[in-house]
Amino acid sequence: MRKARLLRILALVGVLGIAAALGYRYLQQREAPRGVLHLFGNVDIRQIQLAFHDAGRLQRLLVEEGQRVQAGELLAELDPVRYEAAVAQAEAQVAAQNEVLARLVAGSRPEEIASARARVRAAEAALREAELTHRRARILAGPKYVSQQQLDSAEAALNTARANLDREQQQLTLAVKGPRQEDIEAARAQLQMYKAAHQRAQEELADTRLYAPEAAVIQDRILEPGDMASPQTPIFTLALDHPIWVRAYVAEPDLGKIAPGMRAEVRTDSFPNKTYRAWIGFISPTAEFTPKQVETTELRSKLVYRLRVMVCNPDNELRLGMPADVLIPLSQPLSLQDVGEGVGDPCRQP
Repeated sequence: MRKARLLRILALVGVLGIAAALGYRYLQQREAPRGVLHLFGNVDIRQIQLAFHDAGRLQRLLVEEGQRVQAGELLAELDPVRYEAAVAQAEAQVAAQNEVLARLVAGSRPEEIASARARVRAAEAALREAELTHRRARILAGPKYVSQQQLDSAEAALNTARANLDREQQQLTLAVKGPRQEDIEAARAQLQMYKAAHQRAQEELADTRLYAPEAAVIQDRILEPGDMASPQTPIFTLALDHPIWVRAYVAEPDLGKIAPGMRAEVRTDSFPNKTYRAWIGFISPTAEFTPKQVETTELRSKLVYRLRVMVCNPDNELRLGMPADVLIPLSQPLSLQDVGEGVGDPCRQP
């Protein structure tokens, strides 16, 4: 009996010893080595609320939630009928005004000038006839062979013939000179206005198609075909998983130990045996109180500075909001370095 109890005690001590060893090993793995700054934060990414530029009824949605899309990929379409009609109308206005401008620039046709010259010759002939009639009436009016009324009529006809000749000569001059330059410029300006309206109509038609601005993942599909879309109503929420970073915080005493461009490593609870290459991309110039979601072993009420630690995420394992540990070796040169110069981009190095 005593022997069995002793065996149970020894077995329990062995189990406790193994558990303690495993716990110590785990804490060793979680604890940062000496000369390494250990920070805490969360994975952060950018999001896009993607909407149409104009209002309309959704005709097609081509992607689903969770689907990865590339930059320039077509995601959705509005009903384009109204916008196609506007483009056709604008094209007709441009074509009509082109003809008006071409007619003004070309000036009068040879036939129009010849017709104007013929009218001038007819007016000259009418004037000569009126002059002869007036001369005879004036001669005959002396011996009273012609009444004063007839003489007045002949004089009026002469004046009318002179006015007609002057008018036809002016018309010939206008036909030879062609349209005024001001009229041509006004027609050209009208054409530019119609072309601008046509371009706008084409852009509005193109805006009935929604494209992905960058490579991303469809996080939310908010509307469905048949819904009314508008610029104020997003269609999709896109998650931009490149670049990806950890939003971490450093205490003021450690602020002088780090600088943008320094290498770092990132670890997560989801993949405890894996480290991600990273570098410091940004350090906030202003202090703030430690956010409540950051798990640190120090007091939460102290002032800290926000860091953006850029992370390599080749297998897309890091997710928005995921808790992460940041390890920054302090043996690096403490100098401001740009990614790609000096330190370089860790994601592009073997």
